[in-house]
Amino acid sequence: MSKNFDRVRDYLLDLNLAIIGEDEAEELLVVSDEESGINHLIVDVEDPILVLEQLILEMPEGAGTNGFFRRLLQMNRTLVHGAYVLDEEGRRVIFRDTLQLENLDPNELEGSIQALSLAMAEHGSELLEFVHAAAR
Repeated sequence: MSKNFDRVRDYLLDLNLAIIGEDEAEELLVVSDEESGINHLIVDVEDPILVLEQLILEMPEGAGTNGFFRRLLQMNRTLVHGAYVLDEEGRRVIFRDTLQLENLDPNELEGSIQALSLAMAEHGSELLEFVHAAAR
């Protein structure tokens, strides 16, 4: 376990995030704060970077329309930190952000997590509406 892992864990606890999972060997933490829209946020200490990822939605069958992808890119433009991305199979939309570990401070980590919370407040309903419309 690295000092970066311990430092990141301490920052997350100081931010009052619930650590609901931890893998010290892989230097992974899973945190939640459902009131803020943070649900199973994966925090991966991958020296020299910190990777933050949260599953936003599973793409319904046949939902890969250009209109949705265009809208997702437009949403990315409004994000303060991070971006909506697709997984390798193109089946999941994930919020992803990366930060440098060398100079990481609590304010920077908090800013990235708050950006996710803000993104869910701004886009959550529209994203859920897309999933429901595509599933019909």
